[in-house]
Amino acid sequence: MLSKAATVVERADAVVRYVEVADDLNQIRLAWPTLEEAVGSLRGRRFVAAFDPVQGWYRACVENRADATAAELDLPEMVIPGGRFLRIRLRGEPPGVYDEIAPAYKLLESSAERDDSRPGLEHYRRLWEADVPLGG
Repeated sequence: MLSKAATVVERADAVVRYVEVADDLNQIRLAWPTLEEAVGSLRGRRFVAAFDPVQGWYRACVENRADATAAELDLPEMVIPGGRFLRIRLRGEPPGVYDEIAPAYKLLESSAERDDSRPGLEHYRRLWEADVPLGG
């Protein structure tokens, strides 16, 4: 469940392929199945969401891998910048754990200054665990 304890973490740059939609919950729910279909097997893959609340886009992303499918390689590519982040880790049963992402992000924004040069992130560690990092 939502923990108010945030930790500082360092993340490396990540090269990803993505599906972009408007930063709207209905659109976001469409992006993930589209990405998962392009990727094929989800086993062992690293998924992240990058979003820009000012520009209004949301990107469902998968980190690049040498064995990417042809459909995956057809997706646009971007580098998610690394650096220092303030992070809250969420744990719980899906889909409830996913409903905690937006409140966790707002909590981080209220306690630290956001670096507008980097997108907001959601890092999906496991089906039941997600990190919400805020670049500062």
